[in-house]
Amino acid sequence: MIDADVLFDGRSFAALLFDMDGTLLSSIEAAERVWTRWAAQFGIDAGTFLPGIHGRRTIESVRSLNIPGIDVEEQANAITRAEIEDVNGIHVIPGAHEFIASLPKDRWAIVTSAPRALAIRRLEAIGLRPPSVFITAEDIPKGKPDPACYQLAASQLGYKTEHCAVFEDAAAGIEAGERAGASVVVITATHQHPIDTPHPRLKDYCNLRAIAAGNELKLAKVN
Repeated sequence: MIDADVLFDGRSFAALLFDMDGTLLSSIEAAERVWTRWAAQFGIDAGTFLPGIHGRRTIESVRSLNIPGIDVEEQANAITRAEIEDVNGIHVIPGAHEFIASLPKDRWAIVTSAPRALAIRRLEAIGLRPPSVFITAEDIPKGKPDPACYQLAASQLGYKTEHCAVFEDAAAGIEAGERAGASVVVITATHQHPIDTPHPRLKDYCNLRAIAAGNELKLAKVN
């Protein structure tokens, strides 16, 4: 018998959908290093925009800076190439490997705003293989907070987002999960400040368990 607090009042889920950066792994050190170097060539203080890059597609972050005379797509591609080359300091969120390994392979997906090549590189850095359903920046016309990414992942798994739980860390991703109609779990391992959210918050996965409930899963914090 597991001594546990069941999340969402014991509700069961058909599938679990995970953001990647900040949720399964931390790439903050590497990403901010790359973006800081990139911004310097335009005389921009990266500290003025770095908090806003997390959870968004690179091209959307570059476009939002409104830098005169640049090719936005070209600059976004340059940043991505630099990020692929620099994975120093990337590490797994504690307990993520074990939690993912406990899940049925057809009941979880990764939904990331990163381009596919970068996402694969970062997963390799923590020793995690991409799942069969793996949604990246190239797969969607709009990035988070648009809910299409999570809707696509749920659809490819054969479910509706209303029957899924989304694991997120960033405001844009949390909103995407909400707008998709999913239940949301907020992972706070990389947060520097407390986040105001109505959703369950977990520092990491060390005390989280997925409990089989027929053909579905329940989420519980083990005491």
